[in-house]
Amino acid sequence: MTLPAGVERRTFDGTRGLATRGEPVYGEATADGWRHWDPHRSKLGAILEQGMETRVTDGDSVLYLGAANGTTVSHVADFAGPTYAVEFAPRPVRDLVAVARTRDRLFPLLKDARRPETYAHVVESGLDVIVQDVATRGQARVANVNRRFLADDGRLVIAIKARSEDVTRAPRAVFDDVLDTLADQYVVDATRRLEPFHDDHLAVVAHPR
Repeated sequence: MTLPAGVERRTFDGTRGLATRGEPVYGEATADGWRHWDPHRSKLGAILEQGMETRVTDGDSVLYLGAANGTTVSHVADFAGPTYAVEFAPRPVRDLVAVARTRDRLFPLLKDARRPETYAHVVESGLDVIVQDVATRGQARVANVNRRFLADDGRLVIAIKARSEDVTRAPRAVFDDVLDTLADQYVVDATRRLEPFHDDHLAVVAHPR
């Protein structure tokens, strides 16, 4: 698997790991201007660590849904182009704004990813990538309604959380249902479970129909 341009493997405290160049955000190890991208704290980091081909690369325009405090999206903004970071909860957005102060390509948005019409006047169309890490029921529907921002040759990278959909059902059954709903707007290129980094999560890379 080829890592995205702007992401390298570096040694931190004697251990090799993914890294991007930028100011530290969440207490991660640093060395020579590089910061460790911890896959235990980042679904996208785990996806890359697992060897999935995302085709996310240096300079890509990104819509990040579920940015939270900025742990993962800060790494994305270290190497990507304009990165629109959507988060619903006000408290994490305050942290996200602080992260953006040292990343001029990161644009925090206090918005609900289920309602893309509320940020359509800010987010450009024809984006290269949607990255989604939203802990809510209806994760596939969120991806589908945000398809409007993605270029026809763009891609979706999503971490599906089984327990956010239904804690009573087997994760495999949940994943099957989510994939069926995603098929309304996307063609799935690859899937992979994210254990041992994240339990009951399925990573999906897809492109628009």
